[in-house]
Amino acid sequence: MSVKTIATQEEFSGVEKNGGLSVVHFTADWAPQCGQMNEVLNELAKQSELKDVTFAIVPAEDLPEVSLKFNISAVPTVVLLRGGQVVDRVDGANAADLTSKVKVQAAKTSLVSTAPAVPAEDLNTRLKRLINSAKCMLFMKGSPDAPRCGFSRTTIELLGKHEAEYSTFDILSDEEVRQGLKTYSNWPTYPQLYIDGELVGGLDILKEMDVSGDLASMLPKKRKLEDRLKELINTAPLMIFMKGDRSTPKCGFSRTLIGILDETKLPYETFDILNDEEVRQGLKTYSNWPTYPQVYVKGELVGGLDIIKELQSSGELMGTLKGE
Repeated sequence: MSVKTIATQEEFSGVEKNGGLSVVHFTADWAPQCGQMNEVLNELAKQSELKDVTFAIVPAEDLPEVSLKFNISAVPTVVLLRGGQVVDRVDGANAADLTSKVKVQAAKTSLVSTAPAVPAEDLNTRLKRLINSAKCMLFMKGSPDAPRCGFSRTTIELLGKHEAEYSTFDILSDEEVRQGLKTYSNWPTYPQLYIDGELVGGLDILKEMDVSGDLASMLPKKRKLEDRLKELINTAPLMIFMKGDRSTPKCGFSRTLIGILDETKLPYETFDILNDEEVRQGLKTYSNWPTYPQVYVKGELVGGLDIIKELQSSGELMGTLKGE
C-alpha cells in the first residue's frame, strides 16, 4: 500500500474513520529528520504483512487543527490510530521504535477486527457536547461561507446583520448528528440555533424574534477584529506572533527567533497564530506584513526574523526591543 499525503481536514477525517490501523506522520518540509521518517513509512508500506495498514503523511503546519487535536508539539511525530483512537505514538526520528510499534499494533488489529465498534461516547452525550461547544451554536446545512440550503443561507444573513458571534456544525457531514438532534431537541427541521445550550428554534422563530426586537439582545456580539488585534498586540511590551509558542516553536523561523530573544533575557509574551485563523489572516492585513513570526514593541510592529537579525548584527536589537 502506498503512503497517502493528506491535504485537507476532510481527507484526514477519512483516515480517522478507518476501522483498521492507521500510521500518521506529522511532518514539516524544514525538518530533515521528517524526510528520513517518510522513507521508513514507504518501506513499511511495501511489507506484505502490513498490507492492511494505512500510512499517511500530514503537513503539521498546513493542518493546525489536526496537529492540535493530537498534541503535536514538534516534528517528526508519528501517531498510530485505530478507529480514530490513539493507540501509540513515536516522538522524534526513531525508525526502530516506529517499526516495532507498527508491527505490534498491526498484529493486534486482527484480534479486534471482528469485535463490534464501541463508540467513544453515546449519541446524547455527543449532542450535548456539540450544543455547548459555543455560547451561540448553529446546526445548519453547509457552512457560513457556503450554505447548502436557502433556510441556512437566510439564517447566516440574519446572524450577520446582528454581527453575532457564533459557531456552526454542518449536519450534512454527520448523518448520526443530523437525525439524532431532531429527536434530542424535538425539532424536526434545520437550521437549529442554540444559545447557552438551549434551543432557540429555527428560521421562522428567529425571524419573529428579529421583528419583535428580542433576537438582537439575545445574540452574543462579535468583537471587531481590529479591536481584538490591538488588544492582543498590546498584551505585553514585547509581543511575538508566531507558529507555536516559546517552548514549542512549530516552524524554523519561529524557532530561530525564540533563540535570539531568549539570549536577550528580556521578558516577552507569545501568541500561537496556528490556534486562531482569524488572527493569523487578519494581522497580515492589519500590519501590512505578510509572514510570521511578527515582533511588536509597545504596540508597534518591528518586523519579522530578517529585521531582528539585522538589528542584532548592527547592535541595535536590545535598544529596539526595549522601545528606546
